[in-house]
Amino acid sequence: MRLEYQILVAVALDLVIGDPRWFPHPVKLIGRLALLLEEPFRRLFTNQYLSGAVAAVSIISITAAGSYAVIWLAATVHPAAGDAVSILLIYTGIAARDMIRHSTEVWRALRAGDIEQARVRVGMICGRDTDRLEEPGIVGATVESVAENLVDGVTAPLFFAFIGGPVGVMAYKAVSTLDSSFGYKNERYRDFGWASARLDDIAAFVPSRLTAILVPVAALVAGQRSWNSLKIFLRDRSKHPSPNAGQSEAAFAGALGVQLGGLSYYDGRPSNKPKLGDPLSDLSPGKIRDANTLMAASSLCVLAVLLGLDALLVHVWFCGSG
Repeated sequence: MRLEYQILVAVALDLVIGDPRWFPHPVKLIGRLALLLEEPFRRLFTNQYLSGAVAAVSIISITAAGSYAVIWLAATVHPAAGDAVSILLIYTGIAARDMIRHSTEVWRALRAGDIEQARVRVGMICGRDTDRLEEPGIVGATVESVAENLVDGVTAPLFFAFIGGPVGVMAYKAVSTLDSSFGYKNERYRDFGWASARLDDIAAFVPSRLTAILVPVAALVAGQRSWNSLKIFLRDRSKHPSPNAGQSEAAFAGALGVQLGGLSYYDGRPSNKPKLGDPLSDLSPGKIRDANTLMAASSLCVLAVLLGLDALLVHVWFCGSG
């Protein structure tokens, strides 16, 4: 089966069944592998920058090699089995429906007036302290998470699927998981996790910008503030402390007509992030549903562009070889 068809089937699976909680997700296995190997790699070199870099490269390599081996073994049984495993790996790298489900649970709690439940739910999708958040803060945190996950959980995996197939997806998920495991700026991981954080920045550089450029197009399709999305993206995208997260968050802020960022707390410590967007409308619960609509439309736009680029490259290749 051609790679394009494998990707489309994987996207369809995510839309239909999402990410079942009982499923032995490869990302969980990568995370456990990272934690299992952390201490051995820390002892490998005195220099923790070097130890962390070797650990990151090793875990990414193990993930890629293991993915390739599983596909190859399945294909030796039957080509259809190889296709099935390839589709499964790509599918597990995409998390659109799961993010929409989690954010919708936040929206439902807010609609029911259950602020405590909303805090618990938003705490499942963002890293900040949520115990002191009121409704606008909960909505803002949810919208930011949806915008960031659009890249991490959908468009970047799709990008690497077209470049490297299922092995490329799993290699990217390893990079992303390493950043989630080691990429902290605290005392424990400041040195050891430096390489993991930088690799994640590099891997998401192109997908984050491709996505953000297409968010205004998706906003037009979704009946949202398309021109404002483009304006805020161009104006505010570089304000965010993350070189990649600010791209889609700025475009989302403009499309929804809200202001994101500001004061947040992480492990009890304040973090005053630059504000993205203009407060043209309130951070009301309905903005969560608008963000989910924009996420779905943006995902489809990126998929369409990647399919078009893939078809163009194939055409150029055959014309050149002919």
